[in-house]
Amino acid sequence: MSSSKLPLSFRFYGISPWELEVIYSLLHSLFNVEEIPTTEQYDEFTTMVDITFPLEFNDAFFKWFGNSRWEKTKEILKEMKRRRGGGKSMIVYIKFTGTPSIKFTIESNERQVFDAAIDKIDFILELLQYHLDPKKIPQSITEVSYVFDETNSRWNIEYGIAGDEKYSFSKNEWNII
Repeated sequence: MSSSKLPLSFRFYGISPWELEVIYSLLHSLFNVEEIPTTEQYDEFTTMVDITFPLEFNDAFFKWFGNSRWEKTKEILKEMKRRRGGGKSMIVYIKFTGTPSIKFTIESNERQVFDAAIDKIDFILELLQYHLDPKKIPQSITEVSYVFDETNSRWNIEYGIAGDEKYSFSKNEWNII
């Protein structure tokens, strides 16, 4: 990864200046952060955070980003949810560019489930070799979206996108929806 800062997209609404400053300061030392305040509403959520990392979701990212910075990033997101209480108060999108790009959507009403989802994002690293097995994944998939299963307390693939087609992943294989 080069010494010049890569552009990072940070879209948001409904966050305090303090929260904005904390997130910005965590990311600015490594990235050229493009802050994009938006007024577009996402369902009934009072707060939206959308961070797109311009790097692949892999071990190299976490080594480069640093465990301490990753833990601080997770903690600020969990603290934001705690401050807003239960219900549909906050939705978070965390995306990683790459081939395919990886997207996590966190929108739980329950704070404990929200916190678990945040904490378990990096667990997906161990599953990527199975989810993105080149022998099974359609070559044209450009995005894989994960959603947190509250019942089983784990991340599952919600869908994969390939052009105009959407795929599901179940029983260790990809199928057109």
